[in-house]
Amino acid sequence: MRDEEEATDGPPDPQLHPEHSPGFGENPAGLEDIEVDRDITIGEASLAELGASDTEPVEDDEVADLIETLAGDDVVERRRAALALAERDSDETIVRALSAAATTDEDADVRQFAVEALAKHGGSLAAETARALTDDPDPWVRAEAVVALDRLDREAHEDEIERALDDDHHAARRNALVSLFKCRGEGALSVLVDAADDPSERVREWAAHLLGGIEDERADEALAELADDEQSIVRETAVRAREVDSGSFRRQFAGVLDESDRTLPGEDDLNRTPDL
Repeated sequence: MRDEEEATDGPPDPQLHPEHSPGFGENPAGLEDIEVDRDITIGEASLAELGASDTEPVEDDEVADLIETLAGDDVVERRRAALALAERDSDETIVRALSAAATTDEDADVRQFAVEALAKHGGSLAAETARALTDDPDPWVRAEAVVALDRLDREAHEDEIERALDDDHHAARRNALVSLFKCRGEGALSVLVDAADDPSERVREWAAHLLGGIEDERADEALAELADDEQSIVRETAVRAREVDSGSFRRQFAGVLDESDRTLPGEDDLNRTPDL
C-alpha cells in the first residue's frame, strides 16, 4: 500500500523497456514464461463492450434509472450500471439491487462488477452476497468475492478467505494469499510457504513477494528455492524479496490497496504488485 502518490520523476525503470518484454524481436525468447490460463477470445469484443467500464455516460443518471438499467436487457449497460452504483451514496435500495445482480445475472462480468460495488457499500447483505459468490461458477467472480470479503472485514471473513486457497483458479488463490498476509502478517508464514509450490506462476510470484515481509528461516529457505524457479518472473521476484526490509514491507499491507489502476481485466486491488 502507498500512502502517497507514486513518484513519476527520475529515470524510467529499465525492466520496463520494450526490448525486455517477452516476444520482442525477430526471434523472440521468453514466451514460455508467460502463463496463459484464462479463457480469452480475441477479436470478438465490441467497442461498446470494451467501454463498459466507462461510467461517464451515466454519471448524471438518477439512481432509480441505474437500478432499472441493472435489471435490463443490455448486458453492456448492466455492467456500466453496476460500476456506476458503486459510486453513489449507499442506501438499501442500491444494495438490494446490486445483490440481486451479483447472484442472478447470467453475465459473469455483471456479477463481478456488482459484488465489487457491494463491497464499497458494505453491510450484512453485501457480506452475505460475497460469501455466496465464493462458489460462483466463474473464477473471476470468485476472485472478486475474495476481494470483497477482504474489503468488508478480512478478520471477520478469515475462514472464508482461507478456503479460497483451495480454489481451482489462480486468481482466487492469489487474492486469498494476499488477504491472509494482510490479516496475519508473519502469522501467514505457513500458507506462504505452501504457496511457494503452487502450480501457478502467478501464485508463486505473489508468495515470493509476500515472503519478503517475513523474517524467518523457513521464509528464507522458500525464497532460496523460488530463486531457482522455472519461471523467470518468479525467480526475479524472489531475488528482490530477499533484499527488502521485512517490517517496512509488511506496513505496505496495512489497509486497502490503492485503486488507481488494475493489471488485467478481471483483476482487482489485491492483485497489484507491491513496491519492492
